[in-house]
Amino acid sequence: MADLLEVRDLRKRYGERRAVDGVSLAVTAGSVLALLGPNGAGKSTTVGMICGLTAADSGTVCVGGVALAGDGAACKRRIGLVPQELAIFEDLSAQANVELFGALYALPRARLKARAAEVLAMVGLADRARDKPATFSGGMKRRLNLACALVHDPELILLDEPTAGVDPQSRNAIFDQLEALKRAGKALVYTTHYMEEAERLADRVVIIDHGRVVADGTLSALYRRLPATHSLQVDLEGSSATVDTAALQALPGVRQVQQAGERLTLALDDLARDAPGVLQAIAQAGWTVRHFSSGRANLEDVFLALTGRQLRD
Repeated sequence: MADLLEVRDLRKRYGERRAVDGVSLAVTAGSVLALLGPNGAGKSTTVGMICGLTAADSGTVCVGGVALAGDGAACKRRIGLVPQELAIFEDLSAQANVELFGALYALPRARLKARAAEVLAMVGLADRARDKPATFSGGMKRRLNLACALVHDPELILLDEPTAGVDPQSRNAIFDQLEALKRAGKALVYTTHYMEEAERLADRVVIIDHGRVVADGTLSALYRRLPATHSLQVDLEGSSATVDTAALQALPGVRQVQQAGERLTLALDDLARDAPGVLQAIAQAGWTVRHFSSGRANLEDVFLALTGRQLRD
C-alpha cells in the first residue's frame, strides 16, 4: 500500500539549536504511527512542519503524493490537526465551534450543519451541541478539539498529545474514536508521553531524540532491540551473600543477572523456556526462594534504553 504521508529529511534550526535534524517517516492509510520522544526532542516542531504551520529549513512533506511546498492549500485540506493546546472558542457553542472550523475549509453551508452534528455525535457531544465549552470538563474540551479537526473529513489526522489531562472515561472515548478512524482508512500520527497509549494504538513507532530519529519500527521490532524481552525477579530467603551470579548468567537464555540484597533480577530471552532452568539451578545450589515474579519488556523499557533516564526540563 502506498504511503499517504511521506516525510523526508526535515530540518529546522532555532539559532544554534537543531530542533529537528533530518527526520524522515511514512504513514499508510488505515494505520497509526506513534511519534515519541522526551521533552524538547522535536515532536511538536515536526508535527508543525508536517501540517505547514512551521516552515521547514529543508526537507519534504508529501500527502497523497502532493508536495506541501508545491501545493500547500491542497495538502492542508487533506490534514486534520488536533493541537497540544486547546484550539476552541469558549464563548461559542460546541456546534458553532465545529461549524467555524468547517467554514475555514470552505465546506458548503448546506453540508456544514449536518457534518458538524455528525462529528459531535462521533465524540459523544451531540447532547451538548448548544452548550459553550466554558461549561465543559477538560475531557469534553479535548473531544470537542478532536471534532473540530474532523469536520472536513481529512485523510491524515495529526494528534499532538490529545489526551493530556483528561479523565479515564474521556481518554477511552478518544481511543475508541481513533480506532474507528483507523478502520475507516484514515492515517494518524499520534504524539504522546504515555507509552501504554502508543502500545494500544500504534502500528508503527518512531522515537526521536535531540531532533533525530533513533528508532523506527513495529512494537515487536523495537522490543528486539533490548538485551532481553523477559525478566524474572527472585527473592531469596535469608542471606544471599553466597549467590553465584556468574553461574546463573552462564545458563542458557540468561542475558543478565543483577543482585540487590536478597533480590535477583534476571533478563531472559524466553520466560517459558529459560525460567525453569534458572529456578532449578537456584534450588540445586541450596538457596531458598521466598517469592518470584516475571514480566516482559514494554515500550517504556525501549524508550528509556534509547533516550536515557536523565530528566528533561
